[in-house]
Amino acid sequence: MDRMRQLAVFLAVIVVASACLTACDGKSAGGRLRVVAAENFWGDLASQVGGSDVEVTSLISNPSADPHEYQPSRTAQLRVATADVVILNGADYDPFMTRLLDSSPSSHRRVIDVAKLVGDTGSDANPHLWYDLPALPQVLTAMSDAFTAADFDHARDYKNGLHATLNRLAPLDHAVTSIATHYRGVPVAYTERVPGDLLDAAALTVVTPPGFARSIEAGTEPSFADIAAMRDVITQHRAKVLLYNSQATSPVTQQLQSLARVNGIPVVPITETMPVDHTYESWQLSQVHALARALGEATR
Repeated sequence: MDRMRQLAVFLAVIVVASACLTACDGKSAGGRLRVVAAENFWGDLASQVGGSDVEVTSLISNPSADPHEYQPSRTAQLRVATADVVILNGADYDPFMTRLLDSSPSSHRRVIDVAKLVGDTGSDANPHLWYDLPALPQVLTAMSDAFTAADFDHARDYKNGLHATLNRLAPLDHAVTSIATHYRGVPVAYTERVPGDLLDAAALTVVTPPGFARSIEAGTEPSFADIAAMRDVITQHRAKVLLYNSQATSPVTQQLQSLARVNGIPVVPITETMPVDHTYESWQLSQVHALARALGEATR
């Protein structure tokens, strides 16, 4: 049995190595740059910047997938091994990407680690960086630069793609600025830190007990003290709106939603992964509009 396993591993290595040897010219079979993104939100933005000159594969696109538990297939391993540009979120959100990169070293592959790029690498950093709207221009510029370095013949296309994507983000920026203008400092709560950077950009005040949010984010049961403190936030109306991750609910977060509704506090669902049939902009804009409506209802 051990010999059979060794043979299977050997054959898998041969397949990957062969693919690398036949595909190291910087282009896919269709003549496009090969780009692999760990998550679909980064993949969507990469597609917008790169346009028809890139072939983008997003490894995680299922809304119910947990990046911390994701086990890449051999196809995913091959995609990363032969990629020209790889985009990962970093901040220990998608650790499987580091393992994939380390298992297939490449001198021509360019890697964008978003967390390192924007300097969000502290021990308690919020890893949900796709909600950090002010940082997006830096990330998109890094994509354009990486595509240009790998495929200089289409440099003008990548520059134009960058500007077009930034223009498409303008309505989202305007919507967030509008919240900051009309509701600056209004207290809100979340069940976990997924929308934290967005709420910062909107100048809202988060009143969730930090220990509660960290426990929910880690998938562990919050302490009785943290649950009690979170319930007080709701029952004492210290938060005007409650946001929750609709892709990762638990009995505790479901009870908080019910408690908020009983106390007349609007509840806004947000998602961690981009839903199917959405672009990054349409996804985020729909959530920002829902938040704005909830704030208007809570403060009128």
